[in-house]
Amino acid sequence: QVQLVESGGGVVQAGGSLRLSCAASGRTFSSYTMGWFRQAPGKEREFVAVISWSRRRGSTYYADSVKGRFTISRDNAKNTVYLQMNSLKPEDTAVYYCAGSGLDTTLVGDFGSWGQGTQVTVSS
Repeated sequence: QVQLVESGGGVVQAGGSLRLSCAASGRTFSSYTMGWFRQAPGKEREFVAVISWSRRRGSTYYADSVKGRFTISRDNAKNTVYLQMNSLKPEDTAVYYCAGSGLDTTLVGDFGSWGQGTQVTVSS
């Protein structure tokens, strides 16, 4: 497994932007599918975006709610994955978690490595 540490959360007005970063430790980072998930108060943790490592290396997948606004990317040389969030909405307010999986998947249950989370608050 890899150890993950998120950063970049904060408070932003609706329509603004934030970039989240997730630094990973471990030599196998490049072989992990990396994802971002979020959890709002009283709600279940939900999929946001994933970037694959496998046969479809570098392929990205997004939840419909963020498609066209968020962009996931990775820099294997820096062991870091990013989530660029633009045109933020109040409903994007949540704790955002970085996660890693050895599978080519978007299912939260398939991710075994998790960061501690970073709070994103979007004010109206």
